[in-house]
Amino acid sequence: RPDYADEEDKCGKFFETFGAEQGREHAKYMRMLQEVVNRQRRVLPVALDDVRALGAADGVDFAALAESAAGNARRYRELFARAADSLMLRIEPSGGGAPQEDVFDVLMRQRRHQEALGSEGPGEGGADPGEGLPQALLRRYEVQLRAETGLKSVPLREVHAQSVGKLVTVRGTVTRVTDVKPLISVATYTCDTCGFEIYQEVTGRTYMPLFECPSNRCRLNGQTGALHAQTRGSKFTKFQEVRLQEPADQVPMGHVPRTMAVHATGELTRLLSPGDSVTVSGIFLPTPFTGYKAMRAGLQADTYLEAQSVEHDKRSYAEYALSKQDQEQVNEVASRADVYSTLAGSICPEIFGHEDVKKALLALLVGAPSRQTGDGMKLRGDLHMCLMGDPGVAKSQLLKHATTISPRAAYTTGQGASGVGLTAAVNKDPVTGEMTGEMVLEGGALVLADKGICCIDEFDKMDEADRTAIHEVMEQQTVSIAKAGITTTLNARTSVLAAANPAYGRYDPRRTPAENIAMPAALLSRFDLLWLILDRADPELDNALAMHVLHVHTYHEAPPLGFTPLSPAVLRAFIAKAKTFDPHVPERLTEYIATAYSEIRDEEKHAAAPHTYTTARTLLSILRLSQSLARLRFADEVLQSDVDEALRLMRMSKVSLVDDDARQSRREDPISAIYGLIRDYAVERQVAEVPFDQALRLCTARNYKQEQLLQCIEEYEELNVWGRNDNNDVFLMGDAMGLDGDDDAAAVDRGGGRMNNNAGRRLFLSVRPHRAQAAEGVRVLQHRRDVQAVILAASEQLMKTASALKAPPPRKDAPGKRSLYTKLTTLKEYVENCKV
Repeated sequence: RPDYADEEDKCGKFFETFGAEQGREHAKYMRMLQEVVNRQRRVLPVALDDVRALGAADGVDFAALAESAAGNARRYRELFARAADSLMLRIEPSGGGAPQEDVFDVLMRQRRHQEALGSEGPGEGGADPGEGLPQALLRRYEVQLRAETGLKSVPLREVHAQSVGKLVTVRGTVTRVTDVKPLISVATYTCDTCGFEIYQEVTGRTYMPLFECPSNRCRLNGQTGALHAQTRGSKFTKFQEVRLQEPADQVPMGHVPRTMAVHATGELTRLLSPGDSVTVSGIFLPTPFTGYKAMRAGLQADTYLEAQSVEHDKRSYAEYALSKQDQEQVNEVASRADVYSTLAGSICPEIFGHEDVKKALLALLVGAPSRQTGDGMKLRGDLHMCLMGDPGVAKSQLLKHATTISPRAAYTTGQGASGVGLTAAVNKDPVTGEMTGEMVLEGGALVLADKGICCIDEFDKMDEADRTAIHEVMEQQTVSIAKAGITTTLNARTSVLAAANPAYGRYDPRRTPAENIAMPAALLSRFDLLWLILDRADPELDNALAMHVLHVHTYHEAPPLGFTPLSPAVLRAFIAKAKTFDPHVPERLTEYIATAYSEIRDEEKHAAAPHTYTTARTLLSILRLSQSLARLRFADEVLQSDVDEALRLMRMSKVSLVDDDARQSRREDPISAIYGLIRDYAVERQVAEVPFDQALRLCTARNYKQEQLLQCIEEYEELNVWGRNDNNDVFLMGDAMGLDGDDDAAAVDRGGGRMNNNAGRRLFLSVRPHRAQAAEGVRVLQHRRDVQAVILAASEQLMKTASALKAPPPRKDAPGKRSLYTKLTTLKEYVENCKV
């Protein structure tokens, strides 16, 4: 057993020795003790790194002292406090004389005066008989042991019984924080018979009050003096209980996250709030159960962590103070010409492609400033985005990476989250609930992510009753509660990033997004961006994706991207600075934005099957996206380029729906699709004959049946596009094949002489006709076998199509429409020349 008196002397030598050889101004701890005496400091932090750094000096092994302090932290914290008390007796106040007295000083002076008059010592009852007054009552400061910085944090599930009494560092997310309540540390009583003061030190959460006076005067007089608690003469400290949950990256697959109770006292209170990601260093201690729980627990005890230091892993953007190095990095990134692409490409660089999705995600992380009108109406600035599409397109990875960038983020899944878990729950107060039945609110995922981002995966798997709780949060950004007598409104100023899988496994473009995701239109309209991500079969893209994934798995990093991706810390610093800007929309852009919004509404009105829900919220989405993009430029005014980019992102999120529907509509006719496969095969290999077995293999690879292939061969044979022999081998001829007249004649001979109209055949080989066009071609070719008749019939059809088109107004902001109209006009003129 160590000699604790000797250990206390070592602690005193540490205070006096550290930094003293470099001068008085470098004596770190003596300077802090002077500040405590001057009542300018309430916390005396003792860093074990400093203790170990002294090594062996003045015959003292300070490295061993650091080891002992880390292994028996509570005892050595008291030893450091006693050593500081002894040293401060020799330190006089500086800088203007003695500090001004308060109520505590008056009480202490009266008590010392009573002792000087020869009154009895306090005797028993927990006081220090030598000093007369407990040291805990005299201290105006608290000692905190700081763990060594080189030690890694211990996962919560690896804190076991051997860690009891030691200094432990853990990392986690704050899920619950109680109100700050007074915790008694020294109880003071007064005897109504002899007037004597009794002091009782309280070291735990519970204590047994004293009822009888233990003084010698009452014992000599044979009286039993009754004690009365003196609240004013007692000492209380601030107390707060925090519930810490282990982070998601430390939870094994299929396990429930562990939690730990953290007790914060003194100056460590009010430093944590639900949703914070923190690293807490403290003393791991047991505490016995009390009350009814003690009857059931038996010999079991609960454990808690007595906090000694708290460090925020990710500070909120409002609290983010850029260092000089961070400022230099941010300025260097902002000076690049491709800052927009660099920032977007730095979001999850291990994921292949999705450039526009990452740009939209970047805009969501930056957000737009919130507005409040004169009558109190609030306009949200946070963006909401929903990613939908096929499984395996990295939707969940994008959500996970967004949580690492945002200082405050919550990640949950639709099936594993309830409406109460997302909004707020009412539970008994863990500190006073058993005795008073007091209820306390516990925030859910959306409340924990206040001023941050909430990622909800498997959004389509949520119950309908739970999804209704999100409606208020997404638009009003509040959570209204009326439970257990508690009626209040909690802030939930968060951006919702959701990922939804199709209702039928894979996305079916023939159905609308609402049918695929099975979500109501009222919820879908609240998303600023509704993004579709499809898993298309493209040989070139699939090969590039495979090479990208193989490189990541081989070298554990993204392949060269042409630039160096920014780290999440630099991204966080850049976004923090961007959020300090408050861009506004100038008057000159209002008409431009209004016209763009009206065009979007008009396009949806005339669409045969609208895929999105364009409402007034869409106009607000355009404004929010434009302001977010202006923030990325560190600008206070929105430019037309920002509005154009916002419209482009919205168009790209919707054009995938339209394009894929059109592409699917072209694939709806298997006969036309099979014709395209055979023709592409023949053109690519420059052959005029396609064996039936080869055609069948092409169709089988695309899930087409043999009956459909035979039907295609028969129908296009009637169109004189190709011929066939008895084995159903297909013979193609024409300039599209690169064949001359002799080859045509040879092919006709092989095909049985059924193909006698080269001009008609070449016309149909130049396009991929659908079945409706094929039927029209059958009618034409049955009555007109010469080239002139075919051209005239086709020209009439094209004339009708070109004449039905109305010329759009020439606008500089719609080059695509103008180009399309120019092409169609040229085609119309060409057809007219053909007729002539």
